[in-house]
Amino acid sequence: MISSPGSASAAADARVPGAHRVLALLTLANFMNFYDRTVPAIVVEPIKAEFGLGDGHIGAVTSAFTVVYALAGIALGRVADRGSRRRVMAGGLVVWSLFTAVSGGAWSFAALLLFRLGVGIGEASYAPAANAMIFDVFPPGRRARAIGVFQLGIPVGLLAAFLSVGWIVEATGSWRVPFLLAAVPGFVLAALMLTLPEPRRDAAGRAAAPPLRQAVRSILAIPTVRRLVLAGVGVQIPAHSMTTFLVPYLQRHFGLGIGAAAQSAGLVLGLTGIAGLLLGGVAADRAGRRSLPARMTAGAAGVALSAPLTLAALLADATAVTAFLTLFAAGWLFHYFFITTALPAIADVVEPHLRATAVAVYYASFYLLGGAFGPIVTGALSDRFTAIVPAASAAAADAAGLHYALLVVVPVFLLLGALALWTAGRTITTDHTRMLARTTVSDRPARDVAGRGEAELDRPAPGPPVSG
Repeated sequence: MISSPGSASAAADARVPGAHRVLALLTLANFMNFYDRTVPAIVVEPIKAEFGLGDGHIGAVTSAFTVVYALAGIALGRVADRGSRRRVMAGGLVVWSLFTAVSGGAWSFAALLLFRLGVGIGEASYAPAANAMIFDVFPPGRRARAIGVFQLGIPVGLLAAFLSVGWIVEATGSWRVPFLLAAVPGFVLAALMLTLPEPRRDAAGRAAAPPLRQAVRSILAIPTVRRLVLAGVGVQIPAHSMTTFLVPYLQRHFGLGIGAAAQSAGLVLGLTGIAGLLLGGVAADRAGRRSLPARMTAGAAGVALSAPLTLAALLADATAVTAFLTLFAAGWLFHYFFITTALPAIADVVEPHLRATAVAVYYASFYLLGGAFGPIVTGALSDRFTAIVPAASAAAADAAGLHYALLVVVPVFLLLGALALWTAGRTITTDHTRMLARTTVSDRPARDVAGRGEAELDRPAPGPPVSG
């Protein structure tokens, strides 16, 4: 007899042999993923000055990266479901590190754009395979916390980039050097990734994978997934907008230098992310012990709380940088509850042999509709407001334009994301039950049934083990 979705036994929460080593290396690579990705956002002003760009151009680079990242991720997620996940991740590390290095040699806006697209293709391999590997080796009762730890790579990577890149630019007098330095660790991590044990996939994971189009359709046919995509769109629009424009906003609105602005942004985005992911992971797992809808409600409440706090921050006077940083940090902490709620929900409603593809489809959907949309629209709004807002100088108009653009974009879409996440809680129990019914008892990984055991890593066993 299968226990209810919300139950949690000691077996379901048991430590999985080897899982923490896997999680540690995946988290370290995720750190480099977001360090590399953040470098362009910190050097916006010198790039604009050298190539004569506007905010619309900067938004276009970020959005083009996101589109390529999203589309490539679907195909590479399918490869990760059919083959070796560790090899997919290792190959991706090599590709994105190589293109990060050559980004430092860009001789024009077009060259920079092309190289960033290469980074996007490399990084697209990582999230689907890494999240699916975590689903493979952690039981339901520990998945939200494991996802929270893995996603610490986002704020820690942001923090490290914001604290170091501005200083590197000031010390070397070049915006190009940080790209070259950021590329080196990726090659080392690629070699280490090949040493990971390949998680064993049960009969469902060894079954012939359906064609890509059929897989995508079956994933998007799940009501909970569609609602999670809408929630992702709502959250990613302000998240990508703030990541892209927070340093320029601090420079223009509060008059900070690039070093101080980058360090302030890094402290806010990094430290709040660390706290938010850890707190959100614990809150999600505890709520999930009551029921799956309770876990979704906990995430929705956190995102909803972030909206008024970030609005209050953006309304802070240009002389009140401390008030802005304090209020924004409080709001940004709670927006991370989305990650620790939404990603474990994918594993709750999607069969094991489709999970890397499901993560890729999920990321692609909200990145294409949200992540790509956010920076380019925020940049376009900023340019528009700059042109029409009366100001004493061009610099003042530039500051006002970005200020009004963020006021329009950030709080509204956070609230929309919270609402969509809450509605996903209305369907998750039914979709979880359907997922279990679609997977026969013999094919179903024990870790996906509450209280029914834990994941295994490949080890000698009767018969030839099948991985990937």
